Amino acid sequence: MSQTSANTSVFAIPNYRFFWVAKVSSTISQMILVIAIGWLVYDTARQTMDLRQSAFLLGMIGLAQFLPLITLTLPVGYIADRVDRRIIVRCAILLEMLCAGTLAFLTMTDQVNLPALFVVAALLGVGRAFASPALSALAPNLVPLRLLPTAIAWNSLAWQIGAVGGPAIGGYLYAAGTSVPFIGSAVMLAISLGCMLLVTPVKRSAVEAAKNPWQSVLNGLKYVRRNKLVLGAISLDLFAVLLGGATALLPVYARDILMVGPDGLGHLRAAPAVGAMLTSVFLSRWGLSRRVGPKMFAAVAVFGIATIIFGLSTNLWLSLGALAVLGAADMISVYVRTSLIQLHTPDSMRGRVSSVATLFISGSNELGEAESGVTAAWFGAVEAVVIGGIGAIFITIFWAWRFPELWKADSFDIPEELREKTT
Repeated sequence: MSQTSANTSVFAIPNYRFFWVAKVSSTISQMILVIAIGWLVYDTARQTMDLRQSAFLLGMIGLAQFLPLITLTLPVGYIADRVDRRIIVRCAILLEMLCAGTLAFLTMTDQVNLPALFVVAALLGVGRAFASPALSALAPNLVPLRLLPTAIAWNSLAWQIGAVGGPAIGGYLYAAGTSVPFIGSAVMLAISLGCMLLVTPVKRSAVEAAKNPWQSVLNGLKYVRRNKLVLGAISLDLFAVLLGGATALLPVYARDILMVGPDGLGHLRAAPAVGAMLTSVFLSRWGLSRRVGPKMFAAVAVFGIATIIFGLSTNLWLSLGALAVLGAADMISVYVRTSLIQLHTPDSMRGRVSSVATLFISGSNELGEAESGVTAAWFGAVEAVVIGGIGAIFITIFWAWRFPELWKADSFDIPEELREKTT
């Protein structure tokens, strides 16, 4: 990288500034799409189906986005270790722009139907499959490695800013007109693409000389399997959030339990990000210095407890508070996990390891939505959320026992075997 280690602020680095603005803009766009597509699917389904069937379709939208991810993410990790990561991100953003534009056209011409929504959701999954590993692997190339935990906290803050503003904006735009949120999403993606075009080439570590692409992908999987700390950090997110994901059922709560409409749905969707954003500000300034492993497990347990409280609540303010606590706890967990994964992975393998992490994280989100939809169809929305929160707590306890390396993680020091390669 062109900047020296004398820089003490990540924002003293122009490439990182452009990257950060691009991340904020794309996240706002993604959150607008989540709100608008979720409400549109649920509202369309409720015209001809009962509550449980409609909740099931909400879960299936998550599955539609996950199928491209599980198919493409690992090969994309290989590509991200060999192709300019900036190009991958730019192409992915362009695809998402086309999806937003398509939805704007369909809504303006009254041609919206459930099959079309599922197809667009799948294409958005393709975009995310390419963007997420490339973005994760690109960030460490933009800053000195000693500033990486700080950059990760700011990256998370960028995501949370978008996640706070995006849902509220999406709810208000949807109230203004069905096509308006999709137009707004396309505009934000255009801003993100413009910023990514301004990111200049960055220095990359040499890649391994694998015999073939498949062998290279397998090497990435083997590295994750061998490194118990990385494996534990990645898999904890998958199982805890998969069981504790309440966000897929927020349209059900907004319409039929709390009865607050699309505006209220935007506030509910933004509440976890408010808690996470405040936590990100704290972490970006002060961080965590010691006993990061136990603090991460405690945060995941709080995540499960807050999920249970939200599931049982029939009061809007209590629900918003529980969601804010849920988001704050998740932010601490994400901060610790991401820092440990990036610092314990050589740059030449970051694309592949990031792709594995993306697959697990997306599995926790999209499959979690599918799990919530199926469970809600079986037992009811409230029961599905409460069962998920209880499951997240049990997963936390089991993972602390199963991965002692993760429990014993004390700091964000660079491992000795990687220190010469990364400083």
